[in-house]
Amino acid sequence: MQVRQHTISTPHASVAYQLSSFHFGVAAADSHSGKKVYIQAALHADEVPGMLVAQFLRRELLALEAAGKLLGEVILVPAANPIGLSQAIHGAPFGRFDLSTGINFNRAYRHVADELKTTLDGHLGPDTGANVALIRQQARDAVASWEPRTDAETLKKTLLGMAIDADIVLDLHCDNEAALHLYTGTPLAAQLAPLSALLGARAVLLELAAGEEPFDEACSRLWWDLDSHFQGRYPIPAACLSVTVELRGEVEVNYALAERDANALLRFLAIEGVLDMPGAADDLPAPQCVPTPLAGVEPILAPHAGVLVYLREMGDVLEAGDAIADIIDPVSGNTTTLRCTVAGVFFARSAHRHVLRGMNVGKVAGSRAYRGGSLLSQ
Repeated sequence: MQVRQHTISTPHASVAYQLSSFHFGVAAADSHSGKKVYIQAALHADEVPGMLVAQFLRRELLALEAAGKLLGEVILVPAANPIGLSQAIHGAPFGRFDLSTGINFNRAYRHVADELKTTLDGHLGPDTGANVALIRQQARDAVASWEPRTDAETLKKTLLGMAIDADIVLDLHCDNEAALHLYTGTPLAAQLAPLSALLGARAVLLELAAGEEPFDEACSRLWWDLDSHFQGRYPIPAACLSVTVELRGEVEVNYALAERDANALLRFLAIEGVLDMPGAADDLPAPQCVPTPLAGVEPILAPHAGVLVYLREMGDVLEAGDAIADIIDPVSGNTTTLRCTVAGVFFARSAHRHVLRGMNVGKVAGSRAYRGGSLLSQ
């Protein structure tokens, strides 16, 4: 294992941020399968479950590397957001947005496909492997040319620079309160299926472009955007399986869950040929859901302020019109029952029990796409 330190702050900054990454199997990556995996946790710094999963991953990867069972390179970033980890408001951690700009740490990554459409023109050919290698090289160059204007942009450039040429990217997050669920690109659904089954995901949400350039799409969307741009004239596969893994809710931080999740991730990497673990693909658990479009997710919004009482549990399968929660006006006692308008899985909800008008209090994964725009912010 190699430990690398990445300076985020400029020399004259009033604060100093440093990012640590752990690199396993670097030598093996040249002599075996060559697959590269990038795993990061807590891009939203106050989303803690992934940081604990990363501790189990580090322990197991060290053992696998020592035993010669690591067949490629794995980069692990257990705390991906040192800026967010330093932020607090009145004693409460606040790692979702950069306080200096208000920008979400999981938005505004560089979408390099836009420039690669020009730089690749005339250089692609009939060899799939050669095309993949060329695209990855030019993607690395494009990220390297990014000139950050803030510490947050320097952090984003550093993370994306490690991940942009990976075969597999696992971005570990969590929701406020949620059943385990996954976000990925529509072309990646079949390849993702074993991971969904191993983790017991209750929703797999697919989209070609969710909007606002989140990290996982910055790594994967360039492939199908380029394929579409060149209109199939050259073989361009979806060469990066990039997934946002939502590890349930913010407070579900315990050893048993973290170890189980880490083992599922490692078993999936073995299925993908990154680890030497015979039998990893045998006896997979039954999937807990079928993939559905991100544009089919119904956000349930509070129509007024009040006390929030849930009537259904996360992971429940609902029919259109089913009651999800009551909101009670604490002064008048008037109660409003919130109902979904689509059939689907109730996969996420709010941890707050007093809400204001317009707050998102639940999400239902429906099977029919009906929304547009910036889907992650609705």
